[in-house]
Amino acid sequence: MIEIKNLSKAFNDKDYVLENLNCKINDNAIYGLVGANGAGKSTLLRLINSIYTPDHGVILIDHENAYDNEAIKQEMVFVPDDLFFYPGYSLMDMAMYYESLYHKFDMNYVIEISTKLKLNPNAKISSFSKGMKRQCALICALACNTKYLFFDETFDGLDPVVRKFFKKLLADAMSKNGATIIMTSHNLRELEDICDNLGLLYKGNILFESDIDTLKTNMFKVQISLKEDFDRKTFKKLKILSYKKIGSVATLIINEEGKDSRKYLESLNPMILDYLPLTLEEVFIYQMEALGYEFENIL
Repeated sequence: MIEIKNLSKAFNDKDYVLENLNCKINDNAIYGLVGANGAGKSTLLRLINSIYTPDHGVILIDHENAYDNEAIKQEMVFVPDDLFFYPGYSLMDMAMYYESLYHKFDMNYVIEISTKLKLNPNAKISSFSKGMKRQCALICALACNTKYLFFDETFDGLDPVVRKFFKKLLADAMSKNGATIIMTSHNLRELEDICDNLGLLYKGNILFESDIDTLKTNMFKVQISLKEDFDRKTFKKLKILSYKKIGSVATLIINEEGKDSRKYLESLNPMILDYLPLTLEEVFIYQMEALGYEFENIL
């Protein structure tokens, strides 16, 4: 488990990138961290991985401070957004470097996956495309067989087919090692079909977080029309996050929270009653509106 308590980090005396941030990430889950460029996502990952030191607060990995803790660091691997490879190194050279650092590194895995992706493990990485370089970094990270994997802009530069392939590899890592994966993105759609939990980072803090299943099963878009005239007050028994009416048809975004809204709405004898699915982006938009924020100004 990762526990972050009252974490703050500034790179000058006044402007905090992160301020009094609190977060808990459970084991054996994929946690997606979303936010606009400059929201502090990369800084948070670097703090957790002891690349930066916090100004205030505590970061605990399995109830221990990871800083200068070799045993904990053996269970953590980080792939940054700005990839770095030693000049002249091939994928095999990078794999041997990782092997020297991680006791559980699996060289056979590197050969197997690079073969499937048709990557020449002996070619210089500098000759590879952006997407191929990302593949090299992901392969080496997964081959470390760590409990915690951190990816900054995980799928940047990957085409849809390769992205799907690596999503499967991440799921396999969870199944094989009980791994916990933390990944960042500014694109909700990129994380929607893989993450268990999502947190929205805004102005140095987690503004909103929830598990995806709860978000998707509790929130609905409803289109309804009644025989008699009606307004928002007609549906006062429901928790309405958004209400819009055009002509005789209203569109409601409702949060059920365990209540059966359908039976209630059917009791009103509607002429039209449709339940429509919401995308994860729509869920966040309406949740942000309910909290008084403009989603477009956050992502």
